[in-house]
Amino acid sequence: MRPAHLCRSWLFVDGADETALLATAPRSEADVLVQELEDFTPPDLRPKARALCPEVMKAWRAAGRVAGVRVNPLDGDGMDDLAAVMRGAPDIIGLPKVAEPAHIVRLEQEITRFERAYGLPEGSTAIWPNIELARGLVQTVAIGRASRRTVACLMASEDLATDIGAERGRDGIELAYCRQRFLIECVAAGVVAVDCPYTWRDPEGAEQDARWARRLGYKAKSTVVAEHAAILNRVLTPSAEEVERAQEIVSAFETARGRGQSRVAVAGSMIEMPIYNNARRLLARASELAAAGAR
Repeated sequence: MRPAHLCRSWLFVDGADETALLATAPRSEADVLVQELEDFTPPDLRPKARALCPEVMKAWRAAGRVAGVRVNPLDGDGMDDLAAVMRGAPDIIGLPKVAEPAHIVRLEQEITRFERAYGLPEGSTAIWPNIELARGLVQTVAIGRASRRTVACLMASEDLATDIGAERGRDGIELAYCRQRFLIECVAAGVVAVDCPYTWRDPEGAEQDARWARRLGYKAKSTVVAEHAAILNRVLTPSAEEVERAQEIVSAFETARGRGQSRVAVAGSMIEMPIYNNARRLLARASELAAAGAR
């Protein structure tokens, strides 16, 4: 599967909606498709969603996507979810309402047990903690380090806003600190930070929100609207102009260093080592995404 650090858009799909799961979702441009068995699937429809999972995982992988499932908390319907969906060998399991490292330790144990029971390669299922509570946000580093299976964490929006008593708005200012802190904690933990979804339908707002996330440092973002996936991919992929400018910075700085100079001016900006390193990272990411066939 595509490595997590190259997955830009993570799309949640209604867990029991066959049309959305098998037709609409694969046509989207999302890098990761997530069958959502929690909030998007009422309890009485969860048995149907579980039964669909193996076919859905197979279809999504055939379409070249990372195939994921979000189960319910393990103290709720999560164990029934996990027992069923592991038969489909999902690439990644998302766990909501993660507030303690112990939640991930338990999930890892249960996944390992099901991998052995179903004859799956041990360690083949990645973990994706979903941080939706203040108690989880302030423990993100510990949560991210609780299992070697953890490749990314998600900062949810609606539940976190509810937990802290924030009033939601399109500009997202009420969650600005949370998104900044979450990113820093994920970087410290060494896992990919997946930004919260923009939960309105307008494409202009989705692009603006994604550009703000990218400016903070995010390389990945979730969505609940299939049409937004292409927007996220475009925003989170270095453009041809950005690649050209990065190449110019790298070339100018290396030439200056070769002459014994500590820095150099490019287009009116003084280029020092941190900017040079950022340019190199952008070029490396553009190259990796191109090699992975990212559009």
